[in-house]
Amino acid sequence: SVELQALQWYHVAVYSGPSFTALFVDGELVNSVEHSNVGDEPHRVQDSNPFIVGHYDVGQYAFYGNISHVAVLHGLHPTSEGEMTSVVNRLRRVDEMASVPSLAALYTLTDFGAEGGVCIDSKGGHNGQYFAPSSGSLAGVNIALVDGTEHRGAVTEEMRMNSDRQGRVRKEKIKEGMKHAWNGYHKYAWGKDELKPISARGQDNWGGMGVTLVDSLDTLWLMGMKTEFYEAMKWVETSLTFSKAGSVSVFETTIRELGGLLAAFDLSGEQVFLTKAQELGRLLMPAFNTHTGIPFGMVNFRNGQGSGGWAGNSAILSELGTLQVEFRYLSHHTNEADFEVKAMKPLQLMNRIEAPYGLYPIKINIDNGAFAEQQVTFGALGDSFYEYLLKTWLQGGKKEQWLRDMYDRAMDGAVEKLLLASDRTGLAFLSDWNGRSNHRKMDHLVCFMPGALALGAYTDPKGLTSKRAVRDLAVAKALMFTCHEMYHRMATGIAPEYVEFPTEGDMIVGSTAPFYILRPETAESLFILNQLTGDPIYRDWAWEIWEAIDKHCKTSHGYGALPDVTRVGSGIDDRMESFFLAETMKYLYLAQDPDKPIDLMKYVFNTEAHPMKIFDDSHISIEADS
Repeated sequence: SVELQALQWYHVAVYSGPSFTALFVDGELVNSVEHSNVGDEPHRVQDSNPFIVGHYDVGQYAFYGNISHVAVLHGLHPTSEGEMTSVVNRLRRVDEMASVPSLAALYTLTDFGAEGGVCIDSKGGHNGQYFAPSSGSLAGVNIALVDGTEHRGAVTEEMRMNSDRQGRVRKEKIKEGMKHAWNGYHKYAWGKDELKPISARGQDNWGGMGVTLVDSLDTLWLMGMKTEFYEAMKWVETSLTFSKAGSVSVFETTIRELGGLLAAFDLSGEQVFLTKAQELGRLLMPAFNTHTGIPFGMVNFRNGQGSGGWAGNSAILSELGTLQVEFRYLSHHTNEADFEVKAMKPLQLMNRIEAPYGLYPIKINIDNGAFAEQQVTFGALGDSFYEYLLKTWLQGGKKEQWLRDMYDRAMDGAVEKLLLASDRTGLAFLSDWNGRSNHRKMDHLVCFMPGALALGAYTDPKGLTSKRAVRDLAVAKALMFTCHEMYHRMATGIAPEYVEFPTEGDMIVGSTAPFYILRPETAESLFILNQLTGDPIYRDWAWEIWEAIDKHCKTSHGYGALPDVTRVGSGIDDRMESFFLAETMKYLYLAQDPDKPIDLMKYVFNTEAHPMKIFDDSHISIEADS
């Protein structure tokens, strides 16, 4: 091995031939490997791919520094180490490079500028450009942004067409996975809240409301599984009851059950879904009967009483702020104004509170609306509050500007106070923050943010070319790459619950949570970025995730959670969350589907991946102070 020093120029040469591969540093051989296929023709790969200098595996090992020249030799057949060393030393002298035998290309790299750098090939005439991560020149961003596409250049129409053809094949493979899981649920857990995919039985752990069935309705519809959809609709019509439920989570019941019913109504137009949603919505309304309008976390369907749940007298930020899309839609289609008015009060209250940098702590006092602690995160307990600021604004036809303003202030704060990069490879991440210091970790849940930032950029009132939109889209792509790497770097190809970024280190698996519970957030963002940007790389990354899930999480009756993503063969847990069929499967499928059955400019997805049409002009806007 050789120890390289910072702030020093080095000459590096690599020879790869049929019998051995050798590495030279400053003209000295530092390592070599003999090949077993001596006498065979040289093995050539990636003839049509770009030549990458400075990155390995699309940015996994980033190069930080300067490069002055790149020389490529072809057809060189040295007979001894001395002969090879002699050629390498001639390449060390700039004035002799052009006369070295077998020289195929000689690039002199210009200084990197805003539009990239120019590669002048003085030998073969294959001139071009090179690109590097954007950095401090991007307004408001203090880190270099690595997005995994630096090596590739512009996306061509041919690339998009090839990706579309591939996507049509791939989506059918994902549909086969949905059929497998649905058949297991139908056979062993019909009408139950969840299927246990190993023991092949059902369980009612969400109040006995057929949560997996209701949560999956729109997935069945979008995948063209209409026979299964209408059979499930018959169950909703004849067997769905809320009378078995006692105390339920207002948040989970709203996003999974109410959202599932509303999306099924939106897509199919079948009135039974709206009728059941209206019944459920009325049962949830007592949760809003508080002094401030901040809802209780739990509500008892039998006595109509709300309660604080595990958080006591505090409301969870992500729960109080992730009810609006559903209740507004229900109000719009039933003409019951109370649903919308009560659901919007928590956001109106949050708008009146002075939140530093537009960022809200994860617990709010139900009685007075005061912050109950200082922890800020875009992960667990905070995440979907920020998602719904944007989506509620979009749902209302972009007319309630105060919601967009709250969202933009929060994104400014996230970029300024939470956005960091790993020291070794420059992976961007959104840290947690307590008002004084950053905790260098990121939940898988945070991987909804690439999609949210991209959607916010493409709908920015100032336009996609505005400084804010350019910043947010660049950050979205960088975070998307990090979320991809959370999968790509694991032995199973599947991400853990969270990762950490130790100082002077690289991304590592969270010390207490190496598991994967079939989460959808990365798939969600890949779908959004693929649809908005048209870049096939996001479709390819989504397919990698599906292949890993299908390989490592599949059981005889469905799919189960992984206890340890760092070890192949660590077993599968006997748990399949309803959101796997509602979100993960749906988003992976939609990421492949080039026909765009759900247009992001016409629909909003709730946080459980249930799509609902954006309101028309008949909707009356909610003012910030009404």
